[in-house]
Amino acid sequence: MDLQLSGKVAVVTGASKGIGLAITTLLVDEGVRVVAGAREPSAELAALGDLVEYVEVDLATPEGATAVVDAATRLGRLDILVNNVGAVRPRLDGFLAVDDEDWERTLTINFLSAARTTRAALPHLLERAPSTIVTVCSVNSFLPDPSVVDYSAAKAALANLSKSLSKEFGPRGVRVNTVSPGPVETGLWLGDQGVAATVARAGGGDADAVAKEAVAGTPTGRFTRPDEVADVVVLLAGGRAGNITGADVVIDGGLVTTL
Repeated sequence: MDLQLSGKVAVVTGASKGIGLAITTLLVDEGVRVVAGAREPSAELAALGDLVEYVEVDLATPEGATAVVDAATRLGRLDILVNNVGAVRPRLDGFLAVDDEDWERTLTINFLSAARTTRAALPHLLERAPSTIVTVCSVNSFLPDPSVVDYSAAKAALANLSKSLSKEFGPRGVRVNTVSPGPVETGLWLGDQGVAATVARAGGGDADAVAKEAVAGTPTGRFTRPDEVADVVVLLAGGRAGNITGADVVIDGGLVTTL
């Protein structure tokens, strides 16, 4: 299937690993030139070749958002923005242990980074309309979890913002959609400092057992792969999805059981 993406320019944040790397890889396969923003490079990102321009940025700062968009505009166009950067820290001591600094850090990387990057990108996306914004959200945006209370709140705000943007800019040719994964096979969940390891250390258990328990009740019984999330993101970014806007696509193996 031709996704009508060849020759376009995209910005992907948090692009050096995990879901962001998978999205970047698939966009390159579709002939897209990608400006890949991340704090640190990776060998996998470098191996993608000349269609990727790595930009070292800290998306937790206002300057990071403008820097990655500026790098794309120097290429002469910007057609696609993928807001992917994010982070989570389990709050095993509950809400009362989450202080202002924790809230600021979580809201900045999971909400403000996308808001700032979108604000910087939109004038250029409007020039290139029809164009697209796809934001990686989370099932926690509508499935609140006390163990990630600040992350859940930040992702809910992100989903709300994206829906508002779809209404404002859809009539002007910019489609805005979100993708909400459940547990994904990335370092965020399965790394040494990931959710499974953090919960296991706190309870004196085993990280593998925690990970298995996280998806044990889902119909598929497994984590989502990063490339599966990337498939959905890239489909939404392409012209074949040209009348989809304001949508949230859930990819969670059936974790969420409500309608």
